[in-house]
Amino acid sequence: MRFLKRLLLSAFFISTLSLVGTSANAACKARLGDFDWSSANIHTAITSFILEKGYGCNVTVTKGSTTPIMAAHYDGQLDVITEVWYDNIIANYEPHVEAGTIKNIGVNTPDSQQAFYVDKTTADKYNLKSVEDMKDPKIAALFKDPENPSKGRMTSCISGWTCYTVNLVKQKEYGLDELYTNFDPGSGGALDAAIAGAFAKKKPIFTYYWAPTGLMGKVDLVRLTEPKWSKKCWDDMSVVVEKIKAEGPEAYTKSCASEYRDMALTKSVLTKWAAAHPAETKFLSQYSIPTATVNRMLAYYEDESDGDMDLTAREYLKSESAWTSWVPADVAKKVKAAL
Repeated sequence: MRFLKRLLLSAFFISTLSLVGTSANAACKARLGDFDWSSANIHTAITSFILEKGYGCNVTVTKGSTTPIMAAHYDGQLDVITEVWYDNIIANYEPHVEAGTIKNIGVNTPDSQQAFYVDKTTADKYNLKSVEDMKDPKIAALFKDPENPSKGRMTSCISGWTCYTVNLVKQKEYGLDELYTNFDPGSGGALDAAIAGAFAKKKPIFTYYWAPTGLMGKVDLVRLTEPKWSKKCWDDMSVVVEKIKAEGPEAYTKSCASEYRDMALTKSVLTKWAAAHPAETKFLSQYSIPTATVNRMLAYYEDESDGDMDLTAREYLKSESAWTSWVPADVAKKVKAAL
């Protein structure tokens, strides 16, 4: 029941966070779905600027957690998703591709990773290299959860992100659930703050995290090894993950677990929208930013823009030239003029 309440609240949340861009050309309307983490926000901000200023589109951006945003995309309410973590949502995503209602339009960022990490100081001191090394009550005590002192804390994803449930299943499969909580920090910013705060106070932290992010270049985390990724194992786990998301944690059944696969992030569009907007879809298909550049822009967002994503998008368009190859010359000229 609590899961359903959260989902309903998330649906309400995304419905009230639409940011509308205006344009004289109402023929092009683009409804973009965005998420509550910074790398996705950067891609959405850049593509929104180009679609609005270069193609004259009326752009709306709806922001929220993975589950409600992707549900709105599957339901035809959102046209474009600029950052898809495919492996995390494969069980729900592929049926819609097979049905022909949505389509993958290529790589957004060519290299990403997700994993369980421990701060290097603690990892070195206690020789922590794998998830198996965490299955010791004395080790768990190093990461004591202040809200549940009988267990250690693994700082996890946000409950609205699919990876939160993936991590829940992983903990059970690895035998870590008896020793650690799967702590929901509440937001992507709070997750970053928890990690950065632990380093600032020189305290141990056991956490889920991912890249590309600006924080990865500022802290020293050691990636814990897990069983090697395999498609069958991941597919079996994904079925359980989706069942828990739909019915709650009591729906867990034993399956399998493995490491997250390092993968390219992709983009997704509604098939009908793509057919009606061939020029814009061609641009989105060609849009791809190297991981190092994404990390640089994330650092700019965090350290120099004062948390202004529009300013970050403008900085990318001013400082980089690769984007001009994604669009016709007349579109590039309009975008440059708007800068």
